[in-house]
Amino acid sequence: MNSFLRPADADEPPLTLLPDHAVYRPVSSHLAIAPPVSVVIPAMNEAENLPYVFKTLPDWIHEVVLVDGNSTDDTVAVARELWPAVTVVTQRGKGKGDALISGFAACTGEIIVMIDADGSADGNEIVSYVSALVSGADFAKGSRFANGGGTDDMTPVRKLGNRVLTALVNAKFGARYTDLCYGYNAFWRHCLDHIALDCAGFEVETLMNIRVVKAGLRVQEIPSHEYNRIHGVCNLRAVRDGLRVLKVIAGERGARRKRLARPALITGDAL
Repeated sequence: MNSFLRPADADEPPLTLLPDHAVYRPVSSHLAIAPPVSVVIPAMNEAENLPYVFKTLPDWIHEVVLVDGNSTDDTVAVARELWPAVTVVTQRGKGKGDALISGFAACTGEIIVMIDADGSADGNEIVSYVSALVSGADFAKGSRFANGGGTDDMTPVRKLGNRVLTALVNAKFGARYTDLCYGYNAFWRHCLDHIALDCAGFEVETLMNIRVVKAGLRVQEIPSHEYNRIHGVCNLRAVRDGLRVLKVIAGERGARRKRLARPALITGDAL
């Protein structure tokens, strides 16, 4: 069963009629889609990890947008060798938020998937995210703690911090998340019109998760398994990044927003 997190008084989006010449791409044995899918990969000095990342990407996606954070290794060259049609964008700014903003602006697909370049995410899961979107969700949010998800990478301290921050966002914004600080998500391009991003660092994921709820968009959590980074050192710092997330939560709570009723739980069969 799927769970949609949706404000009870949110307006229904208009139906989009596909042109007769729309090209359908087989996604699985029981699903074909017409909307083109763009995958955004922020990367800085991830040349060793990219082969593992690209190996799991499905061949039916429309485009890969690699956002290079001024790498000093062969990140760009490796990406072009692995995916010759890759779109390479030079990141503006220094943080993950800056990278994602640059990548989103370069996308041409109607569906956008954001995935890390360290090998911790499995591209084979993209089909679950896309299935949720074409089934009616606006935003498909990965969760390591939903039934069927998991993580090999989080320390007990980070798990506790994530649990506390998730509970805080749920209480303050009427969400029903099981995982707040996770960067594997997918959404329809129109969502960017409702969640204008102005955040530079890792806390961009929290900002997105809060703003989709505030905007009344329909959110579906997707069970996802997070693996250990394959090569290199993680830049996350539990205390520092936790404080930045808290700052975002406080800022969004104080910002003016449309008053929404508490999200209602809607269930339906998965594709």
